Amino acid sequence: MNQIELAHVVKVVEPIWTTKTETASRLRGRIESVLEWAKASGYRNGGENPAKWETLKHVLPTPSKVRKIKHYAALPWQEMGAFMADLRNREGMGARALEFAILTAARSGEVRGATWDEIDLRAKEWTVPAERMKAGKQHRVPLSEPAVKLLKALPRFEGSPYVFPAARGGMLSDMSISAVTRRMGLDVVPHGFRSSFKDWCRTSTAYPDEVSELALAHVNSDATRSAYARDELVPQRQKLMTDWAKYCGTVPRKGKRR
Repeated sequence: MNQIELAHVVKVVEPIWTTKTETASRLRGRIESVLEWAKASGYRNGGENPAKWETLKHVLPTPSKVRKIKHYAALPWQEMGAFMADLRNREGMGARALEFAILTAARSGEVRGATWDEIDLRAKEWTVPAERMKAGKQHRVPLSEPAVKLLKALPRFEGSPYVFPAARGGMLSDMSISAVTRRMGLDVVPHGFRSSFKDWCRTSTAYPDEVSELALAHVNSDATRSAYARDELVPQRQKLMTDWAKYCGTVPRKGKRR
């Protein structure tokens, strides 16, 4: 531990720094933590930690400059009604999980990992624990009537805590949900429906941006941070998700677009 220097750290992270930037950044942070522990435990002498970004920034490009933004294939929000009508005619747990993900604007992983003890049907709320959220914060999800109806219609399997279990038990795989849109002949991915929801919010509603941002569990602005500190805007988000569910349940007449 005492012999690890800057060159060693660079040799480890540099090969993937520009191709797998997020993974490389997490790896750098883990190395930094290990070296700090070693120093505190007497296995390493004093001096600058070679894995600290303040040191590495002089030899590696800033992650934000090399990280590629991944855009997910999304369905135009104007087509949501027809899509949902088709989806509701599809059988299987993957189809129900995708429908629930759309109605809640949640990430696929949050839905696949949902357990019944997180659901309060009487309060019409789903509480996702912090350890399952990308932002590391507990997330309360108001449930619309269609979302509650979907949950009430689901079978419950003895011995499985999951709301959407796999056929052989355990958590439903991400591929099971992705396969639904492929079978429907669409070049979209489950995560893309969050973009559809956001586009609908921006173009067809008067809800403040922080309301839809909180619905998506984004905490990336002063406004959304303030909302989290207050009451997470749950009443406003309840109305938003009700309107979204109503929109998703409406199939426009031919020749007309909403």
